[in-house]
Amino acid sequence: MAGTADAVPVAVRPVAVRPGQQRELCGCGTWPESCRLGLVRVLRPVYDWLVARARSPRAVWWLCLVSFAESSFFPLPPDILLVPMALKTPSRMWWYSTLCSIASLCGGLLGYAIGYYLFQSIGQSVIELYQAQDAFGRFQEAFRIYGPWFLILKGVTPVPYKLLAIAAGFAKLDLTVFVLCSLVARFSRYYMVTALLWRYGPQIEALIEKRMMMATGLVLGVALLGIISLRLF
Repeated sequence: MAGTADAVPVAVRPVAVRPGQQRELCGCGTWPESCRLGLVRVLRPVYDWLVARARSPRAVWWLCLVSFAESSFFPLPPDILLVPMALKTPSRMWWYSTLCSIASLCGGLLGYAIGYYLFQSIGQSVIELYQAQDAFGRFQEAFRIYGPWFLILKGVTPVPYKLLAIAAGFAKLDLTVFVLCSLVARFSRYYMVTALLWRYGPQIEALIEKRMMMATGLVLGVALLGIISLRLF
């Protein structure tokens, strides 16, 4: 697999950023406390709505849909559905995480296609939405240096996977290599969550029931951390 790093071209096309564009998008050009709190306020109703879907008869479909969307454009992780579903039916938690991983891989393929074929029309808008122009450029350099290993390592972190997928397509990373790396990264990502639930399920469930606000803040905080980490990469 390491030998596939040569498949990533050395020349990287720059992402066009208008002067002051970050200031237009955020209103401040950075992520101060006001911006972070504003983002949480926007995401909180969506979070609450998704938690309710975890208790619906079509929860599995919602899990797959959110996992797919999160890997291509949606900001919130499917853990919002995976955790309560796994705690409610422990005998099916590994099945849920498998479905979540497969759906995430499919969403990643959409992100890859956006970066490969539709970067100017769609991909760049997604990057601008996350104010990740600088991070995207660094992703390109990392793909050039580290190849597929970069995708595996970053694929299990809170960094939005959609941006990694778009960057991989934009860098023309070999599709087979992308799929193999995504399989490793996404299955590792969700199986680690499921392993924690399998080992500490009762304690986690009790904590969620007693400290619902804290659990909600934790999930939203992880999603926000992934976005903010783009500036620290």
